[in-house]
Amino acid sequence: MTVNQEVKRPPTTRNAGRPGPWWALAALSLAGLTIGIQSTVINIALPQLSTALHATTGQLQWIASAFTLVAGVGMLPAANLGDRYGRKRLLAGSLVLYAAAAGWCALSGSAGELIAAQAVVGLAGAALLPLGFAMLPTLFPEDGQRAKAVLIWTAASVAGLPLGPIVGGLLLDHFWWGAVFLPNAGLALAGAAAVAVFVPEARSSRPVALDVPGAVLSSAALAGVIYGFINAGQHGWGSVGTWAPILAGAALLAGFVAWERRSAHPLIQLSLFRNGNFVWGTVHATIANFAFYGLLFAVPQYFQSVDGISPLGTGIRLLPMILGLVVGTQFAGLLAKRSGTGIVIAAGFALAAAGLAAGATTGTGTGYGFAAGWIALLGLGGGLALPTAMNAALGALSAERAGAGSGLMQAMRQVGGAIGVAALGTVLSSGYRAGVQTGHLPAPLAGAARDSVAAGIAVARQLHDTGLAQVVRAAFVHGMDRTLIVSAVVVAVGAVLAALFLPRRHTSSASGQPATRRADSPAQAVNPQSKEDA
Repeated sequence: MTVNQEVKRPPTTRNAGRPGPWWALAALSLAGLTIGIQSTVINIALPQLSTALHATTGQLQWIASAFTLVAGVGMLPAANLGDRYGRKRLLAGSLVLYAAAAGWCALSGSAGELIAAQAVVGLAGAALLPLGFAMLPTLFPEDGQRAKAVLIWTAASVAGLPLGPIVGGLLLDHFWWGAVFLPNAGLALAGAAAVAVFVPEARSSRPVALDVPGAVLSSAALAGVIYGFINAGQHGWGSVGTWAPILAGAALLAGFVAWERRSAHPLIQLSLFRNGNFVWGTVHATIANFAFYGLLFAVPQYFQSVDGISPLGTGIRLLPMILGLVVGTQFAGLLAKRSGTGIVIAAGFALAAAGLAAGATTGTGTGYGFAAGWIALLGLGGGLALPTAMNAALGALSAERAGAGSGLMQAMRQVGGAIGVAALGTVLSSGYRAGVQTGHLPAPLAGAARDSVAAGIAVARQLHDTGLAQVVRAAFVHGMDRTLIVSAVVVAVGAVLAALFLPRRHTSSASGQPATRRADSPAQAVNPQSKEDA
C-alpha cells in the first residue's frame, strides 16, 4: 500500500490499540540519540587524540568538524533519496554504515585516517535526522499524537548533546581514546535492527526523478557556508579563508534557488517558504541550535579549566540541562494546545534567554549551584520551544515530500549549530584575549597563554605563577559572559519573533474543530493533493 493510501485512512483507526507506531518511534529516537552524542563526544577526547595520534591543532579542529560539515552537506540529497527509494531502507542502511564508520574511528591509526572516518560518519548521519523526522507524519497522522511523537523524538536527539561529554568522560577514565566511538556503534546497530523490525516502509507514491543539479548546487552551497563558519572559529573573521567560502556558498545558494524555480522535479518545494509555520518553525529550531551549540562550546571549558573538573565531572554537571529538557517537553504539547504555538515558543525562548542572561553574571568564585540553576532554566526553555517549533514546521509538510522538507529544516539546524560555535567561539576568544595580560612573559609563553584558557592554565602551572592562573581564569569567565549575553539577545529576539509571527490561541467551534482555517492544518499536512504539492 502506498503512503498516499495510508494517510487517507482516519487517523484514529491507524494507531488505535497498536503499539507498533510507538515502537517505531523508539527506534527513530534511538537513531536521533546517536547523532546528538556524536556531535559532542569527540570534544572530550581531543587532548588524548593530540598525544596518541600526534595531531596538530589544525588536525584536531578538523577531527571535531568533519562530521558537522559532511552531515550538513548531505541532508538535502539524502532526504530526497528517501522520498524516492524508501525512507526505512535508507535509514536502516545509514545506521549500519554509521556503526561501521564509528568502529573505523575507534581503530584509526593517524589523524588523517580519523578525519576521513569522521567524514564517513557524517555521510551516514546526513540521512538519520531528516529521514527519522520525516517518518513521523506517516506514523502519527493524528495531530495530537504527532505532536507527542515530535516531543519524544526531539528530546532524544537534543538529550544526546549533554550526554556526549558524560559518556566520553566515563570511557576515557577507564579505556583508550577510541572507546568513545564504540557506544555509538552499538546504538547504531541496535537502531538499525529496531528500524528493520518496527518501522514501516514509507516513500512518495508519486516519486520524482532525482534533481542532480539541485543536489550538487545545494551541497556545494552548504559546504561553503558551513566550512566558512568553521574556519571563522579557527582563524577569526578577518581571514580570507573565512569569507571566501561563505560568499561562494551564498552565490551558489542563489544559483540553487534560481535552478529550483525552473526545475521540473525540484529538490525542495520553494512553496514551503510561503508557509509561515514552516518558515518560522524552522527559524526558531535553528535559533535553538545556535544557543545550545554555543553553550556546549563554552561551558564545558569553564568547568574543566576554571573549576578544574574532570571530563566525566563536566558531563555530569550538564545533567540539569537534560532535566530541564525533560520537564519542558512534558508540558510543551499541552501548553501549545491551550495557548497556541507562538505563545509556547515565545515563553520557552524567554525562559532560555533569562537563563543565559543569568549565566552571564558568572564570576570566578561562583558556585556550581548557580550554574546548575541557569543551565536547567535554559533546558526548560529549550524543552518548551524546540519541539513546538519543529512540530509547527512538520505540520506544513505533506506526507509525499516529508523527507525533502525535513531535510531542508535539518540542514538549516545544522548550519545554525555551526554558526553558533563559530560566532560565539569568536566572541569568547576575543573576550578572553582582551583580558589576558601577558606582558611580563617571554613571547612564546605569552602567545601560548593567549591561545586558549587550557594553554594559559598550563603556562601558569609551568611557571608556578598563581597570579597568572587567576588572570587567565578571570579572562575566560569574562569572555564566556560576553558569549552568554550574545546568546541571550539572539534568543530574546527569537521570542519576540515567535510572539509576532506564529499562531496564538486557536478559537474552536462547537464541534471542537478549529473555527478558522489554518494553512498548516493536519488535513493539508497529510494530503498529497494539497496546493503545496500541486
